[in-house]
Amino acid sequence: MNLGKMMQQARLMQEKMAQMQEKMAQMQVSGEAGGGMVKATVSGDRVVRSVEIDSSLWAEQDKELVEDLVTAAINAALAAVEEQVKEKQNEMLSGLPLPPGFSL
Repeated sequence: MNLGKMMQQARLMQEKMAQMQEKMAQMQVSGEAGGGMVKATVSGDRVVRSVEIDSSLWAEQDKELVEDLVTAAINAALAAVEEQVKEKQNEMLSGLPLPPGFSL
């Protein structure tokens, strides 16, 4: 493979990465905890967009429980975002001639 072709492929990969980052920022993924009593929505750029807490949790008056469920819901949403980002990266990189062992 000549240097010119490698540079062209690198430029194409940069363009695809920029497009993917834009799409990821627009994507929204939700995570839940407590059987859906707490839901968190996170964007693809890992910004928490919203947290919904079922009103029945307030009746419990258990601050630690609410905090734990909010934390768990946000972590579930972040894990889902990470999974989708990896899938999109794999789709983007398929077909590119990368050196053995190279990954993002």
